[in-house]
Amino acid sequence: MALLGLVRRLLYTFLMMNEKTAVVALAALAQDARLRIFRALIGVADQGLRPSELSLALGIPPSTLSFHLKELAQAGLVSVERESRHLIYRPAIGHMNELIAYLTDHCCEGRVCGLQLEGSPMT
Repeated sequence: MALLGLVRRLLYTFLMMNEKTAVVALAALAQDARLRIFRALIGVADQGLRPSELSLALGIPPSTLSFHLKELAQAGLVSVERESRHLIYRPAIGHMNELIAYLTDHCCEGRVCGLQLEGSPMT
């Protein structure tokens, strides 16, 4: 049973996340404004935020915010949806969970340990 779980997790990790994708996502978050933006979006999750709300809440000028949102979207960390005349940005929580699963894939040399993530392929 443990072997089946390990195989399932490895397949999931290789199909959904790879080294290049992980590096792109981590690089996008390795900038203070983008990290603040992502954390603000995580705070509202599915509700999402309009750029004007993010700009006001974080004190980031609109043009700068637009650049950072584009970088986060290209890294797969946020999604954008048009609602009427407004753009709504939401965190790509599934993609972040894939990144965390990828980063912790070799935790405890493949043994089940206390670092299992809720919603990860092994749970």
